[in-house]
Amino acid sequence: MSMMDKLKSLLKGHEDQADKAVDKAGDAVDQRTEGKYSGQVDAAQEQLKNQFRDQPPQ
Repeated sequence: MSMMDKLKSLLKGHEDQADKAVDKAGDAVDQRTEGKYSGQVDAAQEQLKNQFRDQPPQ
């Protein structure tokens, strides 16, 4: 079982909380870098959120 599979099983039923945590971490990175990498951070946040969802949005 891969690490991502383990994370998915732990987060099952708590997707909203995981999304909030990803947003909060991204906001912290934006604040520390003064928004210099906000585009890359936003893209990474979306990719990570899609990994935690059962079906990525299309």
